[in-house]
Amino acid sequence: MTKPRFLQIHTLHSYTAALLNRDDTGQAKRLVYGGTTRTRISSQSLKRHWRKAENDPHALKQLAGYVDSFRSRELVTEKVIKPLRGHFADEIVNALEPAFQKLVYGDSGAKGKKSRQTLLLGEPEITWLAARAAEIAASAVDAKAAEKAVADWAKDKNFRTMTEGASLPGGLTAALFGRMVTSDPAANIDAPVHVAHAFTIHPAESEDDYFTAVDDLKRDDDDSGADTIQETELTSGLYYGYVVIDLPGLIKNCGEDRELAARVVHNLLYLIAEVSPGAKLGSTAPYGRAELMLVEAGDRQPRSLSTAYREAVGHSFAKGRDALARQLAAFDKAYATGEARRHLSIEGELPGIDKTPLSELAAWAAGQVKDAPDADD
Repeated sequence: MTKPRFLQIHTLHSYTAALLNRDDTGQAKRLVYGGTTRTRISSQSLKRHWRKAENDPHALKQLAGYVDSFRSRELVTEKVIKPLRGHFADEIVNALEPAFQKLVYGDSGAKGKKSRQTLLLGEPEITWLAARAAEIAASAVDAKAAEKAVADWAKDKNFRTMTEGASLPGGLTAALFGRMVTSDPAANIDAPVHVAHAFTIHPAESEDDYFTAVDDLKRDDDDSGADTIQETELTSGLYYGYVVIDLPGLIKNCGEDRELAARVVHNLLYLIAEVSPGAKLGSTAPYGRAELMLVEAGDRQPRSLSTAYREAVGHSFAKGRDALARQLAAFDKAYATGEARRHLSIEGELPGIDKTPLSELAAWAAGQVKDAPDADD
């Protein structure tokens, strides 16, 4: 096999009586595929749970070399301006805020919170901005001087000049999942981790759960019955998930630090396999682990195996596993792209592919980073 440019990660996860990802009406998200309505989990939901995992030994925050980041419309207000209050005159601080809002969020930045983009900034960028704001506040004699100082200083500044030399200016979250900055396109970061929406390999299975809340202190002479009556949707399903990691892109975004990129891949395999998305944690306990995980390393254009489930195969792990194996064999026969592969499976196996526990699978995937080409190759 030539140098691996891509890791492809395919999974089957099962969840029962859960509401994993809701739409704007409070119902489970859905899609129609092959003429059949399925339940789905959005890529945004999956990524958020992976990046926000904190009490997991493989959480991204546990990695050596981790750099934090924050996503908000209030980054300037909370992280740049708020620390100045009480240390400098209010008129000076008040003059700095709209100037820095415009610098970070563009022309709409000073028009109010609702007009701003929800922006992701890394700790190095925020630290740099806060330090510059403090310097200007310390040197300004009044509000007009503060406004002029920011305008003069910001003429040739963009996000790249702000943190030039920082290996992870946008933090590790941006290095993995990218970011878009409408006020400064040069600050955009391409995402090397591509995540598909997960969907059930069978028709949607759902029911409306009618439930009540009873007043524990209700007296016998009070009206009988429940204090609250509510209804929510619950779904069950076996979901196909698909993730692609662009290894040269990940290495580049990690400041060319292959060791950090390898640690990221290792932990991300664990997070994909073990971290469950889900609302209503207290009432549904939607915790599950991948029953199958196939990892492929290769240099050809990635391709999903979702077509294995274009025709719904039923809520059966064995049928889902075998359908994926057949689709993989069909692609191999037609394209012969020669990926290296490993997999885990709780039942049976994928023919001709080494079966390993998750610890060995994650280590193997991380090992592909050292052999990956540079972004410019």
